Amino acid sequence: MRLNKMHLLVVGAAAALAACTPAEPNPQEVFFNTIAEHCGKAYEGQVTSGNPETDATWMNNRIVIEVRECTENRIRIPLHVGDNHSRTWIITKTQMGLELKHDHRLEDGSDDPMTMYGGTTVTLGTPDSQAFPADEYSKQLFTQLDATVSITNTWWMSFPDENTFRYRLSRPNREFHVDVDLSQEVEAPPAPWGWEDNFQY
Repeated sequence: MRLNKMHLLVVGAAAALAACTPAEPNPQEVFFNTIAEHCGKAYEGQVTSGNPETDATWMNNRIVIEVRECTENRIRIPLHVGDNHSRTWIITKTQMGLELKHDHRLEDGSDDPMTMYGGTTVTLGTPDSQAFPADEYSKQLFTQLDATVSITNTWWMSFPDENTFRYRLSRPNREFHVDVDLSQEVEAPPAPWGWEDNFQY
């Protein structure tokens, strides 16, 4: 009888210890929170992989990102290329995973025809890297706008090291990287075009 009681005590202690062991953190939560730590800050970036012809505008202009808005479930990051303030990355927590959308605006604040494309993660990724394959909406949009080459797009966001944030576009025969230096803050550019009304997204 004493052995049975001892056995129950050991099993009970093991169960209690297991219950107290913290679960492994969700890599997407960690990734999202790492970006959110930079909320309110702006940083300069540069193209580190691209095509000198098709990416000339990016390569020949100053690139600045600003982690401008962070809520529990959404982060908005305006991307400024020279005097072009049309772009905002939107990262949102969804039931399916993390979603990345590209909000593009015209200078009057209205939607660019090519806007809100992106995708949702299909794996948990890692705390330092997340991949966003083009979703069905994006594929239909690219088809409608004669940009079918982009149907196979996958966008990546990652932290190659503690001082670098990387935005990457990848598809067959296409690699485009912007590396952002997180070690030094810069002054934030003006608000992106249409910023006041894009809360609807």
